[in-house]
Amino acid sequence: MAVRTVFIAILIAITARVSSPELEHIWSLWETPSDLVRVALGAVVCGWLFVHLFILPNDADSYRTWLYLGLVILPLSVLCAVVIW
Repeated sequence: MAVRTVFIAILIAITARVSSPELEHIWSLWETPSDLVRVALGAVVCGWLFVHLFILPNDADSYRTWLYLGLVILPLSVLCAVVIW
């Protein structure tokens, strides 16, 4: 469960970073519609991922799958987060 939580938290951080506006202040969103769409879509994705943090898998096989997948995708997601930042 910890691997799943850390992975989803990293996905939220990556999504928030990628969907942030190009200019430095938030009020510049109204100047460029593409920034507004990107920030709105990023906020929706971050919210969806945040909700999935609290929806736990139903059976033992799901936990096992997350454990095995986590050994592979967790280091890759950390590497991706470091490269994007």
